[in-house]
Amino acid sequence: MDAQVITLAVLGGVVLLLLTEWVRADLVALLALITLGLTGVLTSQEVFSGFSRSAVILLIAIAVLAEGLRRTGIADRLGDLLLRVAGKKESRLVVLSMLAGAFLSLFMNNIAAASILLPVVSAAARKAEVNPSRLLMPLAFGTILGGMATLLTTANIVVSGLLRDQGLRGFGLLDFAPVGLPLVVLGVAYMALWGRRLLPVLPIRERTGVSRPEEADLVRLYRLGERLFRARIPAGSYLIGKPLSQSTFREIYGLNVVGVERNGRVTLAPRPEMVFQEGDIVLLEGNLEDFRRRDRPPYLEILPPREWTEKDLESSAVVVVEAVLAPRSSLIGQTLRAAHFREKYGFIVLAIWRAGRPIRTGLSDLPLQFGDALLLQGPRDRLGVLRTEPDLILLADERELLPVAGKGWIATAIVLLTLILAAVYYQAVAEILLGGALALVLAGVLPMDRAYEVIEWRTVFVVAGMMPMGIALSKTGAAATLAHGLLTAVGPAGPLAIVAGLMALTALLTQVMHSAAVAAVVTPIGIQVAQSAGLNPQSVGMAIALATSLVFLSPLSHPVNVLVMSVGGYRVRDYLRVGGPLAALLFGAILVLLPIFWPLK
Repeated sequence: MDAQVITLAVLGGVVLLLLTEWVRADLVALLALITLGLTGVLTSQEVFSGFSRSAVILLIAIAVLAEGLRRTGIADRLGDLLLRVAGKKESRLVVLSMLAGAFLSLFMNNIAAASILLPVVSAAARKAEVNPSRLLMPLAFGTILGGMATLLTTANIVVSGLLRDQGLRGFGLLDFAPVGLPLVVLGVAYMALWGRRLLPVLPIRERTGVSRPEEADLVRLYRLGERLFRARIPAGSYLIGKPLSQSTFREIYGLNVVGVERNGRVTLAPRPEMVFQEGDIVLLEGNLEDFRRRDRPPYLEILPPREWTEKDLESSAVVVVEAVLAPRSSLIGQTLRAAHFREKYGFIVLAIWRAGRPIRTGLSDLPLQFGDALLLQGPRDRLGVLRTEPDLILLADERELLPVAGKGWIATAIVLLTLILAAVYYQAVAEILLGGALALVLAGVLPMDRAYEVIEWRTVFVVAGMMPMGIALSKTGAAATLAHGLLTAVGPAGPLAIVAGLMALTALLTQVMHSAAVAAVVTPIGIQVAQSAGLNPQSVGMAIALATSLVFLSPLSHPVNVLVMSVGGYRVRDYLRVGGPLAALLFGAILVLLPIFWPLK
């Protein structure tokens, strides 16, 4: 079979699988490169060449540098400082949240920047009595905008690497700034003047019936009172003399023991070894009617219902907090039971917020999803430990010291020196950033094992697996065939129309596909289009890279959008209503700014 036909068939299969999500993106990329190798389209060296590309090294180095800033608390303090300046005015909080996200995204992955600022902005919203839905989508959009002004974004790195593969000049650290920074300003101005007016005003109240002054109360927000009840242990009960760990409340009845009242004294979040006594009043969370049907004699005495608030479940030693799953959390796809959540973290999960509604029953066997928000109860003295867990992003007002506080100045000096050298010696940017990452390890800012943990290996394999597709598209002439079709369709309208066509294709694919995969597929076609039409390949590459960041239309188009969806109480149509005009505005702005700083010819 003709190599070009095979390449186009593999490309079609890749796009189909990525669009339908039948197979995860990294596996699709690896299957594609193996197919291209086994069919003889690529040599063995070409098949695995993606793993040796500078783009892959850049992704690894950026993850480690970002963790150094996070681990020492430098990024947290920057976010706190920016938000402290905003005060309690909503419009200023929107602007400062976006600027904080954009600023951190200049130096680290968008997801890492959003993960750092999410608890900061959530705390600021609560203190300022501003609905989180008014700030969290702007925060997400701000981190995406910041990624448009720097090389240190996955798709931008991929485009630069593919340009170099074709013997062309790639991009330096600061090459995106002339176009990207005005886009940041434009995006922030849009959200401050118009976009924030399109944000949901009280989405949480609409879903739960909670009035505005009570939105900060997590128990009311999660409607947990509907699932809380008290029961007295009668004489002769099977529970008497048994520790909590053997009570079978969770295993048989699906109930959480939130507290125990004994002789007028309440113990919240009791330890597993606590032994029940006759007359104890147990505060339980779960389905009361189901428990009534399954309770065994002598039946527990159900006490009259009452109103519950967050303060009822907290004490000087016990706290109720909210946390969301981190983007690379090992908990994603696991159940609380299988993950031994309470044993590992010391907190019980009272409820889960998912897709705009609280889930309060059947939690132990419910597989967790990215974007889930968890309502937790546990020891206050474990907050510091919980905050450092890589699987969870804690949304709490308290700011605990991080484990390597005191090395912030070392991390700051290393990262600043690394970025300066990368900006000056842009041709060796991958080597310099990897050197900076290793310097953080040697300086004791983070151990080598932690460095391996923070690397987003899924993205690394997507990039390494998809980049050989670019070689195949160019080598077989498939890119030239696709480029000819595009030129036939829009070429007569002029260079700007050609660029607009490539951008539109890129932006549409990025709404439903991994941005790195889109960049790997479209860039070889764009380079061939540029060479055939006499355009500047760097200018076309820049347009494609920027278009991969127009991911404002759907929560599924970027992990940052998913990260804030549950906490902000957003629905899918909220992203389209707010992000649609922003994407159209930036699309037009790119077409205006690009020829000024990157002439098309």
